[in-house]
Amino acid sequence: MNNYLQTMFSLEGKVALVTGASRGLGKAMAIALAKAGADLVLTATNEANLKSTHDEIQSLGRKVLSIGCDQSQTEQINNVFEEVKSTFGKLDILVNNAGTIRRAPADKTTDEDWQHVIDTNLNGVFHFCRSAGQMMLAQGGGKIINVASLLTFSGGITVPAYAASKGAVGQLTKALANEWAASNIQVNAIAPGYFSTDNTQQLRDDSERNASITARIPCGKWGQPEDLAGSAVFLASQASNYVNGHIMLVDGGWMAR
Repeated sequence: MNNYLQTMFSLEGKVALVTGASRGLGKAMAIALAKAGADLVLTATNEANLKSTHDEIQSLGRKVLSIGCDQSQTEQINNVFEEVKSTFGKLDILVNNAGTIRRAPADKTTDEDWQHVIDTNLNGVFHFCRSAGQMMLAQGGGKIINVASLLTFSGGITVPAYAASKGAVGQLTKALANEWAASNIQVNAIAPGYFSTDNTQQLRDDSERNASITARIPCGKWGQPEDLAGSAVFLASQASNYVNGHIMLVDGGWMAR
C-alpha cells in the first residue's frame, strides 16, 4: 500500500514553479511539493523575501531557484521562464498563487487600485499560464494549479476588483482545461476558504467580522496555510490525471452551509 501511495503522489524528478511563495499559502504549498520530491522555482515581488522558503526547501535536499517577479509586469514573467529553461530545461507543475487585495467600497475604489488588482490577479495569472502552457505543450504534458477563492463563487464585501479577478480565474481555469486536456495538461484550481494569512489580517482584526465568519465555518475555525498541502500535492501528482477544469474548495465546509 505504501509503495502504491508513493507512486501515485510522488513528485520525484518534477520541477514546480510556485508564485507568491515567500509566505502564507504559497510558502506552504511550495514546501509540500518539495516534501513530495519536486525541485522548486519560487517567485515573489521581492526576491529577498523568499529566503525563508528557499532555505527550508534546500534543507530538504531539493534544488531551488528564487526569482524576483512583479507579475503585473509581463516582461518580468518572461524573464522567469527564461531562467527556468536555462536552469532546469523543463517545467512540470505551475502553482499560480500570487495575488493581491485592496479593500474599499465599490464607489470609493480608485482606478489605480482596480487596475493593480486585475493586472496581478488575472493578467499575471494568464501570462504565467500561457508561458507554462507553451512549455508543457512542447514537452507533452504538465499540471497547472491556479489559486481561486470563495469569491470565485460569491461577491464578497468591499473587494470588487478581487471578486472580479477571482471569478475570472475560475473561468480561465476551465477555458484552459478545455484547450489543453487532450495534450495531457491538467488545469485545475484550488479555492481556499478563510485562511489566516496577510490578506485576511484586516478581517481577523475586526472582532465583529471575525466572529461572524468563524460562526459560519462548519468546522468552527479559520484554515492554516498547511491545510492546502494535500490538495496541492494531489493536483500536482499523477493521482489527479483525470481531473481537469475543476475548482477544488478547501474551506472547512463554508460553501456547503
